Amino acid sequence: MCGIAGYWRALGDAGSREGLAVALHQMRMRGPDDRASEVHATPWGEVGLGHTRLSIIDLSANGRQPMASPDGRHSLVFNGEIYNYRELREELRHVGATFRTESDSEVLLAAWARWGTEALPRLKGMFAFAMFDRQQGTLTCARDAFGIKPLYLAHERDGFWFASELSAVVTLRCQGAALALQRTYDYLVHGLYDTNEGSFVDGVSHLMPGMYRVLALSTGELSEPIAWWSPKLEETAHLSFTAAADRLRELFLESVKLHLRSDVPLGAALSGGIDSAAIVCAMRHLQPSATLDTFSFVAPGAPMSEEAWVQRVNNHVDARGHTVVVAPSELAHDLDDMIVAQGEPFGSTSIYAQYRVYKLAREHGVTVTLDGQGADELLAGYHGYPGQRVHSLLDQGLWSEAAGFLLKWSRWPGRTVERGVKGIIDEFASGPLHAAMHRLAGVRATPPWLDAGSLQERGVRIGYPRQPAEPTLPGRRLTSELAYAATRRGLPALLRHGDRNSMRFSVESRVPFLTTDMANFVFSLPEHYLISDLGETKSVFRAAMRGIVPDAVLDRRDKIGFATPEFEWLSSLSGSTREWIGDAARVDFLKSARMLLEFDRILAGQTRSSWQTWRWINFCRWHTRVFEPMNHPQAGVSRRP
Repeated sequence: MCGIAGYWRALGDAGSREGLAVALHQMRMRGPDDRASEVHATPWGEVGLGHTRLSIIDLSANGRQPMASPDGRHSLVFNGEIYNYRELREELRHVGATFRTESDSEVLLAAWARWGTEALPRLKGMFAFAMFDRQQGTLTCARDAFGIKPLYLAHERDGFWFASELSAVVTLRCQGAALALQRTYDYLVHGLYDTNEGSFVDGVSHLMPGMYRVLALSTGELSEPIAWWSPKLEETAHLSFTAAADRLRELFLESVKLHLRSDVPLGAALSGGIDSAAIVCAMRHLQPSATLDTFSFVAPGAPMSEEAWVQRVNNHVDARGHTVVVAPSELAHDLDDMIVAQGEPFGSTSIYAQYRVYKLAREHGVTVTLDGQGADELLAGYHGYPGQRVHSLLDQGLWSEAAGFLLKWSRWPGRTVERGVKGIIDEFASGPLHAAMHRLAGVRATPPWLDAGSLQERGVRIGYPRQPAEPTLPGRRLTSELAYAATRRGLPALLRHGDRNSMRFSVESRVPFLTTDMANFVFSLPEHYLISDLGETKSVFRAAMRGIVPDAVLDRRDKIGFATPEFEWLSSLSGSTREWIGDAARVDFLKSARMLLEFDRILAGQTRSSWQTWRWINFCRWHTRVFEPMNHPQAGVSRRP
């Protein structure tokens, strides 16, 4: 796990090389073990490549990057892990490749030399990398199927810049930063972020999951994103439920086995839910005598506490459980550091619980954790997507089955028929009906604390954005939604949170649910294997884990995760919260006085609490601590060492 950065300039200059050094310094927590860069003069301009290293595989200096192929044709900077690197190395040796290191980076170089972009589907892992080809005069940037590892890009006719973090790209570009107003509006009003290639800085984009782009140095042209993997939606696995569960169990255990490859200490993040419990129990199943450390956030005495479930799993696998309990004052102390680490605004204070879990892991000497991220999006978790499942049944003319499913679905905790009906209406709603539903839910497209007119004058689309799954397949509406959530809307944001929080403490977070093998298989199953006719989410996975995970955990009907008592925290910090919201006065389209008035109404119980308060705080502090320093290079983005 590392940080990467680089550039191409048609006319090389000392400023670009200095910018690369500063960018690598900004990302030092991503790679505290080593830092290196190199500059290549070409007939088409200058190419700079930089790398900060967190040593996980082959801890020797042999794994240093940038790394060149034996013939000198290719140079690589790579962030991530290729878990099947040993198998690929053997395959490549049989066709004449030679290796001098034990690193997965060298395997990636050899695979690229042999297969080019056709190597991408062979990689089982998480990655973002840039490959410079001297012979072809190209620079190729690629990202893993789910976007587990980040990659930001900026491009102009005479320049191209990339890095693992947004601020590093801005530093490399040496042009300061302008706020991406559409992204800002969508976040502040609707809570949307990381839903497309746009970042919070104008002109800087994410390379989307499962994509690569190629820069031709001779012309300065950057290709459109090219998909090397995308989910298939058709039902093609004609297996019984039992056979499907058996196959899923094999795939999951194989994935966890590969994710356990490490030359440094491993642990697991444990929330107490099915997903993280399955990973911890699979680790014990695969390594019966290994020392097993888990790291958890608990909120003692709160209705949302997972403490009892965490303890149950730890006892079952004989793990050394480490827990962190957080006081509101600690959030106030760490807020700026967490916001800087995230790099862009995010959704709720639950991210702080995760931040503290990774800090706890590092304090106990663990450099790699396995985490349960992605299971909900692959296996129809959360509340089971009733609108999409009913839509699939209606596509097939199964009206009575659809009604029966809704009634049975609604009997689970946290669900009601009314909520299910709303989900169904939202599935079919568009245009005025879609907007009306949001207004009924209390969401205003032009809230009184926002100068919407000013934003409209600057080209911002004001309204209620609708993001239906694309593509969508009749009779496979649930599968379509899951595939979209896993690659475009939902999971990318969660993966960003995990990457930035873990990297803040130089911890590598691994996510065994997120492999293309797993995704290809579960998306090929009948939809009622994922959410049963009785409304049970992750149905086939629960069956797959019988005998490995305690039945009491598999039979859980609730989901909490690393949840935080957000309203209680912000209420107890009302003085600090008012100060944070007051930063809105620095943004010309925000009305800080109105924000403070609405915050006081929430504290007084006159207005229902929502995530809106956090979005105000998060954006205003981000604007002050991250965005504004981007326009003052001498100050840099503040980060505690």
